[in-house]
Amino acid sequence: MRHFLAVILFFVGGISIAQNDLLAKNYFEQGEYEKALSLYKKLVAQTPGNNNYFIGLIKTYQQLEQFQEAESRLEERLNTPRPAPDLFVELGHNFTLQQQDSLANVQFRKAIDFVKQNPVYTYIVGRAFTEYSLLDEAIIVYEWSMQTDPSRDFYLQLAQIYGEKGDLEKMFEMYLSLIKTNPDFGNSIKRSFSQYIDEDPLNESNQMLRKALLKKLQQDPDVLYNELLSWLFIQQKEYKKAFVQEKAIYTRRGETLEGLIDLGRIALEDEHYGDAKEIVQFIVDRASNIPTKIEAYQQLMLIEINLADKKDFPKIDQQFKELFQTYGNGRETYALQLDYNDFLAYQFDKKEEAIQNLKALTKQDLSVYQEARVKLKLADILVFDERFNEALIYYSQVQNKVKNDVLAQEARFKVARTSYFKGDFQWAQVQLDVLKKSASQLIANDAMQLSLMISDNSLEDSTQTALRKYAKADLRDLQHHYQEASDILKDLLLNNKGEAVEDEALLKLGSIYEKLHEYPLAETQYLKLIELYNDDILADDAHFRLGLLYQNQLAAPQKAKEQFEIIIFDFEDSIYFVEARKRFRMLRGDEIN
Repeated sequence: MRHFLAVILFFVGGISIAQNDLLAKNYFEQGEYEKALSLYKKLVAQTPGNNNYFIGLIKTYQQLEQFQEAESRLEERLNTPRPAPDLFVELGHNFTLQQQDSLANVQFRKAIDFVKQNPVYTYIVGRAFTEYSLLDEAIIVYEWSMQTDPSRDFYLQLAQIYGEKGDLEKMFEMYLSLIKTNPDFGNSIKRSFSQYIDEDPLNESNQMLRKALLKKLQQDPDVLYNELLSWLFIQQKEYKKAFVQEKAIYTRRGETLEGLIDLGRIALEDEHYGDAKEIVQFIVDRASNIPTKIEAYQQLMLIEINLADKKDFPKIDQQFKELFQTYGNGRETYALQLDYNDFLAYQFDKKEEAIQNLKALTKQDLSVYQEARVKLKLADILVFDERFNEALIYYSQVQNKVKNDVLAQEARFKVARTSYFKGDFQWAQVQLDVLKKSASQLIANDAMQLSLMISDNSLEDSTQTALRKYAKADLRDLQHHYQEASDILKDLLLNNKGEAVEDEALLKLGSIYEKLHEYPLAETQYLKLIELYNDDILADDAHFRLGLLYQNQLAAPQKAKEQFEIIIFDFEDSIYFVEARKRFRMLRGDEIN
């Protein structure tokens, strides 16, 4: 029983100490230093061996400008047989706070000398120096330790310190030494590099990193430097140069084309079709296994589609058919078949052929997920063909096939959107209400936008005339019938003035004019939306799109800068805030790091 009580008291005491620690920190952060001091004194008395509580006490004395008390306590601790060497730094800092720099330097020197006698304390002392921005002293400690024992690795700490000092050349050198000894740090090092480099190859930081990598390659032809050079060139959108590095990696390793496949995909997504085609053709020519070859052909056909004019469509159609003759129409080529039928429906104007192909594909030996993807694509094309009821059946089947997958949430959203296109706004709202609570963030946001538009326009207009017009224009936009969509929206804005959907109509009309390359007319719509609805939820959309329009199509960089600046200062919660700030700084001529 006595033992049991002792255990209980031990745990109760531990809880009390932890609570006092949290309370002391809170008082300190709130500036209530007298209260923090009382608690830290108690904590140090209860656990004299805890250095964190002791340093908390010292910092509190310093905030109260009780420097002599802090000095006395520190010297008492340092005059023990086994002092904690970071306390020399704390004592030095205490002198610095009193402008006694010569006395401070004596203590800093003692800390450095202690490490030289006891290298095991390198990190503790280096960290203490870094905390007080004594970066040169921290460098001395870390570099001395590594010079005397090469097995010690403080490259990460040194890289961070040199970065803080602004010595980017040394920072890159330390990071590259770190990745050589610790290749697993690759992704975190790239994230660190991303703070300093941007898309501009002429940016000083970009050039420093490129030179450092080329120098390393000359000294040590390790493919990890080729990988980093490829990564740098990708950030700069110099895909041909990245291709050179990926080919060098493939030549050295030879076991995988994965890096080249990723590069081809990135170049394709970034619409650098010429570079992407060269990369993907290299993969096609060298791939030894069928899945890799099919994946490469899939990318190659997407490139061909994006580079094609209408007169090229029959040739592309034939190329797809030849691939299916070679590799079959089963599960191995199902993704390629999705792209093919997408091309047939949306570009080659062969919707019925695409629909029949996809219906046939659903009968193949597909996995559950593959079948769901095929049916989702089939339903999308049926909506495109205005066969809404048939589309709803397939969307519902997808929901049942993959109930707990994001694909099911996407299908539910498309059920709501299809009902909206049909004019069945009540059923659309029911589906959207479910999605707002449980869907992934992206789908939930889309659901929220559509739900708000339907509910806002149902309150004031029981016949929902304006909303029906907008939904029809939205469908024509989806069908790429841009002129008809613009005519419907112009009619809405003329004959349904003041309706709740007016702001959405202005934004939609602006985007359609952009697709029609009628850029001054797009500008007019965005400006009108800002004039009438600058306090509305879509105002930041209008400012951002207007900024992009001025920057990219209307060659008006000063006006673009003004629009991005408005988002920065007036719409801090906008999803466009980060991108607007980046573009504003670029247009202002800042070096973007």
